[in-house]
Amino acid sequence: MKVAVVFNEVDTHIYKNKEKRKDLDFTPYFEIEDTHPFHEYEKIVNSLKKSGYDAYLLNIKDNLNLFLEDLDRNKPDVIFNLVELYKDQPKLEMNFTGLLELLNLAYTGAPPITLGTCQNKVLTKRILSSIRIKTPRFRIVKSLDESIKYNLHYPLIVKPAFEDASVGIDNNAVVYDLDSLRKRIQYLFDYLNQPVLIEEFIWGRELNVAIFGDKKPEVLPISEIDFSELPDDLHPIVSYQAKWDPYHIAYHKTIPVCPAPLDDKIRKEAEKIALKCFYALGCRDYARVDMRLSKDNKLFVLEVNPNPDLQEDAGFMRSASHAGYSYDTVLKMIVDFAYQRKYNNRDK
Repeated sequence: MKVAVVFNEVDTHIYKNKEKRKDLDFTPYFEIEDTHPFHEYEKIVNSLKKSGYDAYLLNIKDNLNLFLEDLDRNKPDVIFNLVELYKDQPKLEMNFTGLLELLNLAYTGAPPITLGTCQNKVLTKRILSSIRIKTPRFRIVKSLDESIKYNLHYPLIVKPAFEDASVGIDNNAVVYDLDSLRKRIQYLFDYLNQPVLIEEFIWGRELNVAIFGDKKPEVLPISEIDFSELPDDLHPIVSYQAKWDPYHIAYHKTIPVCPAPLDDKIRKEAEKIALKCFYALGCRDYARVDMRLSKDNKLFVLEVNPNPDLQEDAGFMRSASHAGYSYDTVLKMIVDFAYQRKYNNRDK
């Protein structure tokens, strides 16, 4: 079987000659490595080759012709879809999978409608609320000319309405008064030029619930983000810095614990909610549902993440490992799910 591992990266120069920051005023928890994202894609290719597939890497570089030319030349059986944005616009992620649908290709991960829905945080919350899944109380703001007396309880967390991967979320995203709220809204308007989501901030524990499979998905061991080592001046959130900046203290003080120490009742409820989210939003193959467990033991869904990060040390793979799946096995199974959907007519 031939597998094209497809991603989209145009500004490759930004990863070259990065200035290394060595003087840290804290003890790092994770090893700091200057890695190029290509290395992770290459690792996926090499893993699939070990599993016996004829795998290769393709960067489409914001140019669909490169993809179409490769498709005509190599005729892959499965597209391993790692395209997360197009023309620097995350909202176009769904459009690439729409092209794959139009071309009747086998591809991994979520379909277009799921990617588009989950990127729209407000729509996701409304769908989940319709099936009685709790999400934090919220309002959407499109202009500061609107009244923002929303009868929400402070503190609030302010997020861009159409981003993922914690883009636009830093320590200043949590606000405690109207003046700070207005300033944060204006900042996101200026920075990302899109509507803003305001949510009541849920104090409590953060849980990541991974689901793996297509027709018979299973919930993997739940992971928790431990905020207990964060300094007092940082809010207990998974900010952009906590996810992506290995030179920031938040990256090293938001520590994953898997399996999360939960009593059976809470664990089973979280698993049930995660599966309901998976089905309601049309996820496939692999997904992650992020939740908050409030101090009074109520579960609130923060986000549903189709096609989450597949790096070996990322949350999804961590949960898969605790379920007994190796990195190579997970990637092989994801390819097999896609192949079977297309060639064994599993959707009919």
